[in-house]
Amino acid sequence: MAELGEENRVSGVFGGVKINAEENAKVENLENIGTIRTNNLPAKTGFWNKFKAFWLQDIDWKKEIKVELTPYQQKVEDEINEFLHQEITWEKIHDFLFQEISFRKKA
Repeated sequence: MAELGEENRVSGVFGGVKINAEENAKVENLENIGTIRTNNLPAKTGFWNKFKAFWLQDIDWKKEIKVELTPYQQKVEDEINEFLHQEITWEKIHDFLFQEISFRKKA
């Protein structure tokens, strides 16, 4: 046990308590009690952990964002872009509104 007294006085933070070698070994064994062991972690990451990891990630706002599309995705994006930026004229509106409509009978 720790011995208190003037003859065993050790200067330090705890006011001169001296610990013998046996007690020192016990304290060293207790140092790793609060650490996390990787073998105790769950094997599968749950939905909420993935959700939190995504929404709470650090983002470098100065970094350029690059989006890569497949050829099909690029084709669809080009068609949408062409549709949204087409030039609209009165002539096109008139032709659309007054186009001839034909109805077929169901057989």
